[in-house]
Amino acid sequence: MAESHGGAKGPAAGAHTEADGGHHSGGFPPFESSTFASQLVSLAIFFVLLYVIVSKLALPKVGGAIEARQNKIEGDLAEAQKLKDQSEAALKAYEGELASARSRAQAIGNESRDKANAQTDAERKALEAQLAAKLAEAEKTIASTRTAAMSNVRGIAADAAGQIVQQLTGVIPDAASVNAAVDASLKG
Repeated sequence: MAESHGGAKGPAAGAHTEADGGHHSGGFPPFESSTFASQLVSLAIFFVLLYVIVSKLALPKVGGAIEARQNKIEGDLAEAQKLKDQSEAALKAYEGELASARSRAQAIGNESRDKANAQTDAERKALEAQLAAKLAEAEKTIASTRTAAMSNVRGIAADAAGQIVQQLTGVIPDAASVNAAVDASLKG
C-alpha cells in the first residue's frame, strides 16, 4: 500500500472546492423583497423584547446607580455645608475668645499700670515728706546756727569795736556805749 502524496489525480482531489448549492437565487437575503415582511416582524419582536429587557433590567440598575450617586452627592454636599457651618461657628467663637482675651489683657495692663503709678506716687509723696522734714530740720539748724552766729557776731563786733577805739584813742571805751553803737550799726 504505497501511496503517492505528490500528484493525486482524479475527481476526489477537487471535490471539496465547489459548493453543492441546490437552491441559490443570487442576492443578499436582507435586501430581497420576498423576506421583508418576515424580517420586519422579527425586528419588531426583537425590538420589543430588547425594550422590555432594557426597561425591566438595565434601566432600573442604571437609574438606581444614578439615584444612589445623586443621593451620595447630596449627602456629601449636606455634610460639607454642616462642616462649613461648624467651622464658621468655631471661627466666630475663636474670634470672640480672642477679643475677650485682648480686652482682659488690656484691662490687666491698665490695672498694673494704675497700681504702679499709685505705688510710685505714694513713694514719691513719702520721699517728698521725708525731704520736707529734713529741709525743715535743716532750716531750723540754719536758723539756730544763724542766731548763734549773730549773737557771736554782736559780741565779736563789740569786742572788735572796743579794741579799735582803744587802739586809736588809747582809752578803753565804755561797754554800754560800744554795745549801743554795734546795735545801731546792725539794725541798719
